[in-house]
Amino acid sequence: MTAGALAGPVVAAAVIFPKNYQNNSINDSKQLSLKERIRLDRIIKEEAISWGIGKVEVKEIDRINILNASILAMHRAIDKLNTKPEILLIDGNQFKKYNQVKHTCIIKGDCKFMSIAAASILAKTHRDKIMLELHKIKPLYNWNKNKGYPTPQHKKDITNLGITKYHRKSFQLL
Repeated sequence: MTAGALAGPVVAAAVIFPKNYQNNSINDSKQLSLKERIRLDRIIKEEAISWGIGKVEVKEIDRINILNASILAMHRAIDKLNTKPEILLIDGNQFKKYNQVKHTCIIKGDCKFMSIAAASILAKTHRDKIMLELHKIKPLYNWNKNKGYPTPQHKKDITNLGITKYHRKSFQLL
């Protein structure tokens, strides 16, 4: 099964904004330029009541599968919040109960709720930084450009160079 990136950790974020907070620039991270994500990352961290980032490394992804790793990354992000949320708005259709906090799963939630969009921005900018660091270690895989995603060039690099310890071995890499 291939879902998303072929290399690097799964990263999730959680964001709690003040009541009635508004920022019309915050949107699904996939709809924003790199420059805009970086700008909003700083604003979100400054203006949120609380935020947290959680990640699950490749070995754990391969051991527990991508769905469980994604949920675990979300739980780890929630663990980092310094304020208990009233309800968890989850992007997607699956989640495992977190302590005694109610949750609602929302498909395409990053397009519908500002807090989910903000979390997607924090998660993406954090993961991109990790992939830039991994690029310094393994520059031949061009993770500075593909961020570990299955581009034709990344697949070609895997064919020619083999896999690294940063690749998700439980994924269909080619």
